[in-house]
Amino acid sequence: MSAAEEIGAVVHLDLRVQAPELATARAVRDTVGRQLGLAGLPEPDHLLILAVDTPSGLTDHQHQYELLTGYRAVGEVRIIVLLVGSAPGSYDDEPVEAYQPDRRLVRPAVLRSSGTALLWAGDLRSARTALEQPAPDDPRALAVLVDVLSVPDVFLRVLADAGALPEAVAAPGVRLLEQDLPPEVRDRAWRDALTRFAGEDTELAPGMAGSSWSAADLPEPLRGLATGRGGRTRQHREAGGVADGAYRACAGALDDADAALAELQALPGLLSSARRDAFEADIEQAHRSLDEYRDLVGTALRSGSSTGAAPSTAEATTRLAALGLRVPSADGVGERIGEGLREFAGKLLGQGLALRAVAQRFTGLAGRVEPVPGSALLPRLAEHSPEAVAHRTRGSGDPVPAPAIGIAAAGLAGAFGGLWQGPLIALAALVPLVFIAVVVLGAARLWGSGHPDRWAVGPRVAVCAGAVLGVAGGALADPPPWLGVAGLLLGLALAVETARRLWYAAADAWALAYGIAALRQALEGLDALLADAVREHWAADERLYCADAARSVAGMLRATAAAAEAEARAEPAPAAPPATGDAGPSAGDDWLTGPSALETESLGVVDGADADWASDYDWEGADAWGPMADPAPDAAPGAAQDAGPPADPWQTPATPRWLERETGEGGADLVATLTADLVDAAVVAMGPYWGAVERGQAGALAVRRNDERVRDLLSTARRHLQRNGVLAPPPFADRHRARPTSANLLGTDPHRVAELVGAEPERHAVVQLSSPEQATLLNRDPQAAVWLRFAPDAVRGDVERAWRASGAPQPDDALWTATGRYAGLIRLTPLRMGVVDTVRPRQLTDDDAGGAGGAGSADRATDYGIDGFDGSDGRDRLADGTRPYHRRDGDRR
Repeated sequence: MSAAEEIGAVVHLDLRVQAPELATARAVRDTVGRQLGLAGLPEPDHLLILAVDTPSGLTDHQHQYELLTGYRAVGEVRIIVLLVGSAPGSYDDEPVEAYQPDRRLVRPAVLRSSGTALLWAGDLRSARTALEQPAPDDPRALAVLVDVLSVPDVFLRVLADAGALPEAVAAPGVRLLEQDLPPEVRDRAWRDALTRFAGEDTELAPGMAGSSWSAADLPEPLRGLATGRGGRTRQHREAGGVADGAYRACAGALDDADAALAELQALPGLLSSARRDAFEADIEQAHRSLDEYRDLVGTALRSGSSTGAAPSTAEATTRLAALGLRVPSADGVGERIGEGLREFAGKLLGQGLALRAVAQRFTGLAGRVEPVPGSALLPRLAEHSPEAVAHRTRGSGDPVPAPAIGIAAAGLAGAFGGLWQGPLIALAALVPLVFIAVVVLGAARLWGSGHPDRWAVGPRVAVCAGAVLGVAGGALADPPPWLGVAGLLLGLALAVETARRLWYAAADAWALAYGIAALRQALEGLDALLADAVREHWAADERLYCADAARSVAGMLRATAAAAEAEARAEPAPAAPPATGDAGPSAGDDWLTGPSALETESLGVVDGADADWASDYDWEGADAWGPMADPAPDAAPGAAQDAGPPADPWQTPATPRWLERETGEGGADLVATLTADLVDAAVVAMGPYWGAVERGQAGALAVRRNDERVRDLLSTARRHLQRNGVLAPPPFADRHRARPTSANLLGTDPHRVAELVGAEPERHAVVQLSSPEQATLLNRDPQAAVWLRFAPDAVRGDVERAWRASGAPQPDDALWTATGRYAGLIRLTPLRMGVVDTVRPRQLTDDDAGGAGGAGSADRATDYGIDGFDGSDGRDRLADGTRPYHRRDGDRR
C-alpha cells in the first residue's frame, strides 16, 4: 500500500448473526455495497473487513470466509477476524475429559493467507467489580472494541502487527481512554456553530452600501469590473469627433464670455456699450452650444434602447463611435470572473463572516458591476436642462449691495474734497459730482438688469455726507489753500478708485443673471454623464455576466444558510429500542444496516441517528447505560439494586473496566472550531458549483445540486462529530488550519493521554481479554507480545509537550490516528505453539458419506482435515451426527 493510498472505511460483518445471508458471492457484495452506500462511499480499491465471530464459527462459516477472501476488488482485501468466546475443544479419543474449553483454535486454511489476522478475545473482561458477571462476549464491551478497531489507522496497524506473529493469531489486551463531550454539550455547541455559520437576516455588510463602497478588497478580475477602469482612465471623446467638437464649442463660448466680462468690468467698459454687447453675444452662443451638446448626450443615452431592446455590445459600440465616442476594449477582463468570485467568497468566509453577510456582499457586488443602460441614465439628463440652469441662476441678477468699506471710502473721498472756505467752497461739490457721474454711467451700462442704481446708493449718500463734513471741518480749522488743493486731488483719486471697484462688483453680480457658472456646471455635468454612459458600455457583456453570477452566488449562500438553520433545528433521531429475548445474537440486531457502523474519511455520509454501538450489540435488552445483567443468583441480595443509578452516566457498569471516559464541558474555542469546520465543508461543497460558474452554467440546477452537497456535508460533519468527537478534524477540514488543543476544545487535561500512551508496558495494568482457561494457551514470553500505542493526531502536540515537560521518554512507535476519539494501549500476545490448528475442506464422495449409493456426485458433504491429512480415520461422525475436530498426533493437551 502506498503512502498516498486512501482508506475510507472499515466494513463490519457479524458472522454470528449474518452468516446465513452471506451464502453467495453476490450476497456478500450486496451486503458490503449496502454498508458503503449508506455511508455515501464508493467501493474502495482496498477493502478493509472487520468480521466478528466465535471460535467454533471459524469452521462453521468456512464458506463465508472463502467468499470474503475471494472478494473481487481492485486492490487487496484485508480482514481481521475478532473472535469472542471460548472454543469447544471436545475430542472423542479423550472420554475422561469430554469438554475441555479453550484447548484448540481450529482455523480454516483460507484464513491463513496474507492480509488476514485473527484476534481471539475469549472474555472481554467488562466487569468493574467482582459482583458483576457479564457474559464473556458482553455486547457493550464488544461495541467499544469494534469501535476502536474500526479506526482505519488502528485496523491497519493491528493487522500488520498481528500478521507478524506466529500463525497471525493474537490475544488482545487493552487499556483505553475516551475523551469526548457529553451529548447535550456537543449538540448545543453544534447548534450554536450552525447558527453562527448561517448568520442573521438583519446583518449588514459594512462598506458595501451605496457610493461609499470600496472595491479595494476585491480580487483583480472583479476590481476592474467594479471600478469601471475602462471608462475612467481613458478619454471618452475622440479628438476631433462630433462629441468633442460640440463640447469644445460650448466651452469656447463660455471662455469668450468670461473674457468679455473681464473687459466690461474695466473702466473702459463704462465708456462704451460694445463690451456689454460682446458679452451678451458670447452668452447666447454658449447657450446654443450647450443645447447642442445636451442633444448629443441624449442621443448617446438613447442609443442603447432606441430599438426597444438592448443592442449587442458591438452594435452599441458602433452607434457611440458614430457620435465620436470611444468605448475601450475589455481586453479579456472576463476570462477569470468565476475564479475571482471563488477567491472573493473564500476570502470573506476565511475572515469569519457568516453566510448571509457574505451573500449581502455578493449582492452589493452585483449592483456595483452591473452595467446601467442608457435609458436608466436619461433622468439625470433633466438635471442639466435649460429650466434647471435657469432655476440655479434665478435671483442672482440683482447687484449686491456695496460693502461697508466702499461706503467708508466714498465718505472719506467727499471729506477730503470739501476742505474749502470762502469763495472756493464750491469746489467741495466736485468730488461728489464726479463720483455720482461715474455711478450713473455704470447704471446706464447695466440698464435692464433690474435695479441698476441700487449698487451705489450707499456710497453716493456717503460721498455727499463726507463733503458736508469736510466743509464743516474746513470752517473750524481754516486750512491753508494748498491743503484744500491736496485734499481735492486725493478725494478725486479715492472717488474714482472706489467707483471702479464698485463697478467691478456690480458688473460681476450683473453677469450672474446670465448664469456663466451655471452654464459651465451644466456642461461639465453633461460631459460626466456622457462619460458614465460610455463607461457603462465598457465590458458590458462581462459585467452583466459577473452581476448575474454574483447574484447566483448570493442565492446559493442563502440556500446554504437555510440548510444550516434546518440542520440546527433538526432533532437527533432517537435510538432504536434494544431487542429483547434470550442472550445471544439476534437477527433483529443487524449492525450492518446502521450507517454509523462505518468509520469514514469520505464525504457525504447520509443523515441518520446518533451512533449507538451499545444497542448494536445489546442482545440482552438492557438499558444503554444501565446494568449489564441481573446479579448472579449467588450474589449478595441487593448488591446491584441498592447501588442506585450512577451519578455519572459515562461511568456506569456498562463501561468496561479497561476503558476510561473523560468528559469535558467544552473549551473556549469549541464553537469557533466547529464553525470553521462548517466553513471548510461549505468550501468543499461549493467546489463543483464554481466549475458551473466558470462555465456560465450557474443556474437553478447548479444551486440545487450545491444545496444537496451542502446537506450531505452537514450530515457528514454531524456524524463525524458524533463518531469521532471534536478533536479529530473532519475529512473535509482544511489541513493547513491549526486546530486548537484538547483543553481549548473539550476542557480536558491532555496529560492523561500522555501518561497512558507513554506508560511503560511492564508497569501498566493492561487488561488481557482472555478467560482464565484461555490464558494457559498464551505465550508466556513477555518479549513476544507486540505493543501498540495510539492517540488522535489532534492531541499529538499536547502529548509531546507533556512528555517533554515531565521528562518522560517519548515512544518512537506511537500511532497518531487521523480519526477516532480513543487513545491507549493494545497488547497483542501470540498463542503457544500448537494451539492453532489449520484445517482444509475436503469434498466427501458417496462412499465416504456412508455408502448410501445412488446419491450421485451432487450429494457431497464437506469434511475438514488437518493440513497434510485427509481426516478419514473411521471417526467421521459422533453420536449426534456432527464432525469432531481432528488434530495432529502429538498435539494433545
